[in-house]
Amino acid sequence: MSPEIKMLLNIFILGIGFMLMFTAFQTCGNIEQTVIKSFNSTEFHGSGYTSMAIIYGVFSASNLIAPSVVAVIGPQLSLFFSGLVYSGYIAMFIHPFTWSFYTFSVLVGIAAAVLWTAQGNLLTINSTDSTIGRNSGIFWALLQFSLFSGNLYIYLAWYDKVHILDKDRKTVFISLTVISLVGNFLFFLIQRVEPEALPLEASESLLPGDTSESDSVGVAPQSRGTRALDAFKKAIQLAVTKEMLLLSISIAYTGLELTFYSGVYGTCIGAMTRFGNNAKSLIGLSGIFIGVGEILGGSLFGMLNQCSRFGRNPVVLLGLLTHFLAFFLIFLNIAPDAPLAPEEGTELQGFITPNVEVAVLCSFLLGLGDSCFNTQLLSIIGFLYRDDSAPAFAVFKFVQSITAAVAFFYSNYLLLHWQLLIMVLVGFAGTLSFFMADWIVVCRRRDSDYDGI
Repeated sequence: MSPEIKMLLNIFILGIGFMLMFTAFQTCGNIEQTVIKSFNSTEFHGSGYTSMAIIYGVFSASNLIAPSVVAVIGPQLSLFFSGLVYSGYIAMFIHPFTWSFYTFSVLVGIAAAVLWTAQGNLLTINSTDSTIGRNSGIFWALLQFSLFSGNLYIYLAWYDKVHILDKDRKTVFISLTVISLVGNFLFFLIQRVEPEALPLEASESLLPGDTSESDSVGVAPQSRGTRALDAFKKAIQLAVTKEMLLLSISIAYTGLELTFYSGVYGTCIGAMTRFGNNAKSLIGLSGIFIGVGEILGGSLFGMLNQCSRFGRNPVVLLGLLTHFLAFFLIFLNIAPDAPLAPEEGTELQGFITPNVEVAVLCSFLLGLGDSCFNTQLLSIIGFLYRDDSAPAFAVFKFVQSITAAVAFFYSNYLLLHWQLLIMVLVGFAGTLSFFMADWIVVCRRRDSDYDGI
């Protein structure tokens, strides 16, 4: 098998593993606030929004040490052990206790930092300058297939249900735990790509530490402690570079809108009593259409990245305009108190008569816009920091997760229109900063081409 085929196969295995894991985890996140409201127990006092705020808060802090963990045990084992923690968090909902709920929230925050740093490292190791855009799109599209099966099951199983029974909860979360474990074990199928067998542009990009990290087999020339310390220092250095500071505003926006589409919007739909008895099942339908938008965007924009004449900026601009349209329609269609409504829901409405078709259209637009931003951010960071991929993706997840934590925290208190306004302002600033960062990349590439003449 040629190195190019092996690298592409590794990308597909990585994407399918994440697809199965996040079929479980994203479905869990989408329904947990609704499930918690319906959970009949005097022993449990928890909030899905608070749990997610803890997860992303710990996630952001843990990104400072994640490159060191990946450097010591390698990306493959990092994926596996992190995945086990995700499975434990999902299994906890079979019979939740307050202490286990918040304990696993902390553990998942740590595991998430290691998981996504290892993912970015493997994505970069198995890509070249000419394939990083394509591979980012492939991975993103496969990942977003996770929004289909889990949410389809929720839509069918919860159809016409006003209250979620204990047996409904247990059936869902046992199934999700098994799916998560299957995806977790797939990571052992990722093969090591020998640097001497790679195309020149790829082999030159691999650091000695990267080559030893790409599989759990192999001995690094440096001590583990030295590699861990070097990775930590590199992450701090990259965080204050001009390009990363510019991209941080765009990354911060993806954290805010991640919170909104993955946790808040589904809760809003489920709380709208004017959608009828099917409001709870519409949470699943919303998740499906978010996935349709994500997959369409990941597939399309991954291919467009191969055409240099298009560039990244038009895709990011499309993402901003798509999100602005979605926010405006949500503002009109959803009641302002929907994020904070009790288990019985809200009788209020927005500025138009609540419409299911408009709500589902907004789900699609949220997914499409999210894919625009994330595929281009993965591409530009993979290009800029090829030699330091693990620390660079750790910084990416640090910024994204800390803003997601802030967003989940204020989701406990802010009405819907204030949450939408915050995303509009940060999204506009993030798009402008992305344009500036991409201009620096284009100039750097032009200078490199000139020097090579």
